[in-house]
Amino acid sequence: MTPEKTVARLSLYRRFLKLAKDEGTSNVYSHQLADMVRGTSAQVRRDLMALGCSGSPQKGYDVNELIKHIDEFFNTSEVVDVILVGIGNIGRALLSYFKSGKSHINIVASFDSDRQKVDRVINNSKCYYIEELSKFVSENNIKTAILCVPASEAQQTADVLMHSGIKGILNFAPVRLKLPANIFVEDVDITMNIEKLVYFSSGKRK
Repeated sequence: MTPEKTVARLSLYRRFLKLAKDEGTSNVYSHQLADMVRGTSAQVRRDLMALGCSGSPQKGYDVNELIKHIDEFFNTSEVVDVILVGIGNIGRALLSYFKSGKSHINIVASFDSDRQKVDRVINNSKCYYIEELSKFVSENNIKTAILCVPASEAQQTADVLMHSGIKGILNFAPVRLKLPANIFVEDVDITMNIEKLVYFSSGKRK
């Protein structure tokens, strides 16, 4: 199995490569990708070699070929459908971010327990009542969810997602979810990240 850190780097490489492609760049060097992920050129070359990609000292790597290989690795040459649960401030911000259509991630539906939000289209995503979640996931073969509910509702909602067939959860709720090992959970703790940022930007770093 590919290590999580390698998967994260490949995702960052692809983001950089697509930006470079949009700007008309046809070739990149390993040191440019290394700067993107705060890594080393050697690490970049190892990551890309594992995908069957090789560059040249003169021209570097072909941008289109790298994007193709990374898409194949993630199996996302086409748009991937995900759902979002919890349309609070974070949920709305994420819907707004992904509605541009520039990402291969497509939020096909959102869910909330607030009846005033149900049946509305919020930032290009239709909101369904939370009780409709299991049926929607099953009928549309959704495997990935973004969880933006309050901490008090997170575990119960995660359990529903799991039993509905969800295999991966991006968790913005400030709580550690207790789920089986076959459910991949990526926690996003905004408070922790900001506190770490404040600590290291305050001059306390040694």
